[in-house]
Amino acid sequence: MPTSSEIRQQFIDFFCQKHGHTFVASSPVVPLDDPTLLFANAGMNQFKPYFLGTEKPKHTRVANTQKCIRAGGKHNDLDDVGKDTYHHTFFEMLGNWSFGDYFKPDAIAWAWELLTGVWAIDPKRLHVTVFEGDPANGIPRDDEAADIWKSVGVQPGHIHLGNKKDNFWEMGDTGPCGPCTEIHYDATPDLSGAKLVNGGSDKVVEIWNNVFIQFNRNPDKSLTPLPAKHVDTGMGFERITKVLQGKSSNYDTDIFAPLFEAIRATTNAAPYEGKLDDLKDIAYRVIADHIRTLTFALTDGATIGNLGRDYVLKRILRRAERYGRQCLGTDGPFLHKLVPTVVEQLGTPFPELKRNPEKVRGQIYEEEVAFLRNLDRGLKLFMGIAEKTKAAKSTVISGADAFKLYDTYGLYIDITEQMAGEQGLTVDATGYEKEMEAAKELARKGGKKFVVTAVKGELPKTDDSPKYDVETIEAKVLGWVVDNAMITSGTLGAGESAALVLDRTNFYAEQGGQVGDTGTIDNPATPGVEFQVEDTQRLGDTVLHFGTMLGGGLKVGDTVSLMQGTLRRIDVMRNHTATHLLNLGLRTVLGGHVEQKGSLVDDAKTRFDFSHDKPLSAEDVRRIESFVNDRIGRDLPVSAFELPLEQAKGVAGVRAVFGEKYPDPVRVVLIGPEKPEAATFDDSVEFCGGTHVPRTGTIGYFKIQSQEPVAKGVRRVTAVTGRAAAEAMTQLSTTVTALTDRFQCKPEELPVRVGGLDDEIKRLQEHLKRALALTIDGLLDAAPTVNGTKVVVGQLPPAGSEAVRAQLDRIKQKAKSAFVVFGWDEGDKVPLVVALTPDLVKKGLKAGELIKPLAELIGGKGGGKPDFAQAGGKDAAKLPEMLAKAKELAEQACE
Repeated sequence: MPTSSEIRQQFIDFFCQKHGHTFVASSPVVPLDDPTLLFANAGMNQFKPYFLGTEKPKHTRVANTQKCIRAGGKHNDLDDVGKDTYHHTFFEMLGNWSFGDYFKPDAIAWAWELLTGVWAIDPKRLHVTVFEGDPANGIPRDDEAADIWKSVGVQPGHIHLGNKKDNFWEMGDTGPCGPCTEIHYDATPDLSGAKLVNGGSDKVVEIWNNVFIQFNRNPDKSLTPLPAKHVDTGMGFERITKVLQGKSSNYDTDIFAPLFEAIRATTNAAPYEGKLDDLKDIAYRVIADHIRTLTFALTDGATIGNLGRDYVLKRILRRAERYGRQCLGTDGPFLHKLVPTVVEQLGTPFPELKRNPEKVRGQIYEEEVAFLRNLDRGLKLFMGIAEKTKAAKSTVISGADAFKLYDTYGLYIDITEQMAGEQGLTVDATGYEKEMEAAKELARKGGKKFVVTAVKGELPKTDDSPKYDVETIEAKVLGWVVDNAMITSGTLGAGESAALVLDRTNFYAEQGGQVGDTGTIDNPATPGVEFQVEDTQRLGDTVLHFGTMLGGGLKVGDTVSLMQGTLRRIDVMRNHTATHLLNLGLRTVLGGHVEQKGSLVDDAKTRFDFSHDKPLSAEDVRRIESFVNDRIGRDLPVSAFELPLEQAKGVAGVRAVFGEKYPDPVRVVLIGPEKPEAATFDDSVEFCGGTHVPRTGTIGYFKIQSQEPVAKGVRRVTAVTGRAAAEAMTQLSTTVTALTDRFQCKPEELPVRVGGLDDEIKRLQEHLKRALALTIDGLLDAAPTVNGTKVVVGQLPPAGSEAVRAQLDRIKQKAKSAFVVFGWDEGDKVPLVVALTPDLVKKGLKAGELIKPLAELIGGKGGGKPDFAQAGGKDAAKLPEMLAKAKELAEQACE
C-alpha cells in the first residue's frame, strides 16, 4: 500500500518525467495578487493570466500539487466538514495543465494510463462523465471525449452524460470556458455504482476532473472557439489516497492518522473510531481539517481578524475550539499544540511551513485565549436557551437568543446552528439577521469608479516604458473602450467618457499599491481638443486611460500629447520612495519579524500595513521617523535595475512580499547603492515597478500621522511627506517635547503649568490642533464606507477630550453619515468617545449604549447621549482589541 507521500510524488513523476511536464510549486493559499478570491480554491488560480491571454506561459506543460481552501465565498465546504467522509476546507489538488499544447486525446489517455496502469485501479470501478451538450447555447454534446474514452478501454456503460452544472466549466460570466470530463470511483461492494454517479453518495465519488478550455464566453453569452486550446485538470489528493490505500474514508488514510493521534494525546479523548453519528468522531474530523487550514493560511500571510478571509479563519478556529471543549473535553487552548504535527507531516512538500511555525502557533494561541474567555459562559447560556426552547414546546431557537450568543459571547451563528442541531433544534436565521441588521459574515470589498475586467475585441499592447519619466511625450490613438468593448472607428466626442488606448504612454497604471496617474491628453495639431485622464489602469499588456473628452474629438490614428499631472505625480513619487524607507525602518527598529501586509501610495499619504503584535510606542515612532529622515537628509540616490528573477533574489537585502507574484525579469529598486552588487543588508532593496524620486532629498521630510490595528497581529501606519509634514509636525514635536519635558506634565496641562508663556502656549495649542486634525483626516480618508456610512475608528495621539470633541464637528461636516470611535492613551487613563451623525440616530442607534461594551474591554464605564458618548478606562494594553471590536460593531450596525 503506497503512502500518501509516495502517491503525491508518483503523480508528479508520471507527468514530469514521463510526459515532459515542468513542475511548478504551489501558489500561496492566500492569493495576494487576486482580489477576487478569499483563498486559492483550485490549482488553476495561479494560471488564470494564461487562460485569459494577459500573460504568456513560460512552459506549455506543467504539473503540481496546489494548496487549496474552500471556506467562504462561492466554493464553501465548511458546513459539510465532519459530517461525511470526504469534505475538507483544506485539501491538495493534484493537477496537470496544457497551455496550447496537448488536448483531449493525450489528457484522457494519460489519465487512464496513470489510474489503471501505474496505480492499477480496476477499470470496472471507474466511471466517466462527458458533457451532454447545451442546444440553447449552441454547444454540442462532447462526443469527441466519449469516443476517446472508448478508445482507451472504457466500456460504454461506464460513460455517462453530465449537465452544464457538472460538466461545463466557466471562469466567470465572460471569458474562457469549455466542457469537462470527470472520473468517478465506484466503491460499492457489487460494482453497482453507475446510478450513483454525481448523486452525492460517498460510495461513488469524483476523483479527477479534466477541463477542456476551448471556447470564449462573450458578453452577449455567445461562444467563440479559442485559437489556442488548454487543458486544466484537478485530482483530489485526499480522495485518490483513500482509493489507493483501500480505505472507506479520506479520514482513515495516513494523511490524517498522525493528526488524530496528536489530537488524542493533546486532549486525552477516547481514540477516533470513524463513526459518522458520534460527536466525538465528528470533532476529530473537524479539528484535524481546521488545523490544517489555519496552519497553511497563517503561514501564507493571512491573519485572524474581522474582515474578509481573516474573518473566515476566526470562524474556523472558533468552530474547532467549540468542538474540542464540548465534545472532547478540552480545558484550555489546545489547537496551537497541533501545529508541529502539520509542519512535520507536510513540511517536505511545502517547505514554507518550516519558515516560522512558532509565529503561526502564537497567532492561534492568542485567538484561542481570547475566545475561551467567554466560551464556557456562552455554552452555558446556550444550554439554558435550549432548555427554555424545549420547555416552551418549540423546536426553534429565536433570532434574539442567537444574536445574544454572538453579541455577548462571540458564538457565530453557524456554531449556534451546529449546537442546535445536536439538540434536535433549529435557529430562526431570519430573526437573527434582523437582530444583526442584515449583518453579513464577510466584509464588503470597496469598489473602484472605473472597472474593466474583460474586453470584447483584441486589445493592443501599450509601450509604457516612458512611465518613469515626467516629460511630455507624443503617442497615437489606437482606439477606446466603452462598455467593455474596444472601438476602433468613429469619433470620441466632447462630453463622452471612455478608456483611451494608445500605442505608448508615460502614465503610470495602478499597480503594486500605487495609484494610477491623472493628467491630460490633447491634440497639438487641433487646439481645443482635450481628454481629461481621471485614472490609469492596466488590463494585461494594455494601459487604459479612463476619462472624459472635455472638448473637441479624437479619432484612431490621431497624434496626441500626454501630460501627467506633474505635481500630483511628484507627490506620489515622494510617498512611494518614503514607503520603501519606512519598510526598512520598521524592520530595523522593531525587528526582522516585520513583514509587509499591504500598502497604498497616493499623492496625499503613504499607508503601510505590517505584521506586528502591539502598538508602536512613542519611542518606536520617534526612532522610525528618525531612521527615515536620516536617509532623506543624506540625499541618497534611488536606482532601478531590471534583473532576472533568480539573480534578483540573490541581491543582498532584497525584501520581497511573501506570496506576491513577480515578473521575470523583475525591477529592483535600491536606495543608497548605485549597483545591485554594492547592496548590503542595511540598504533598502525591493522588487518594485513603481515610480520614485531620483534622490531621497526630494522627499523633504517624513512624519507618521497615525497608527491603528487592522487585524490581530497586523498594524497600519499612515504617514505624510514634504514641506507640509515638516512644517506641521516638526514644530509640534519640538515644542511639545521641550515644554512637557521642562514642566513634567501632559500637553493639555501646559496652560496651567507654564503660566506666563501665553503666546508660546497659543502657538502650541494651534500645533496640537493641526496635528490632531492631520491624524483624524488620515483616519477619515482610510475609513471604509458601509451602506453610505463612513466607519471611522482609530487611535489618536493624547490631545484631551475637548480637543477631540471639537474635531468631531469637522468630521460631521466632511462626512454626511459617519460612525466614529476614537481612543487614546494618556498614561493613567484611556479615554474613549463614540459619535454618530443625525441619520444614524434616526435609525435608532445610540452612542450611549454602544460605548458600554467597548468601555468594559478597557476596564472602564461610560455613557452619554444618542449622538455622543464618552468613557474612561484603565487598561491601555486592551486599546487595540477594543478598537478592533469597535470597528466590527460599527460595520455590523451600519449594514
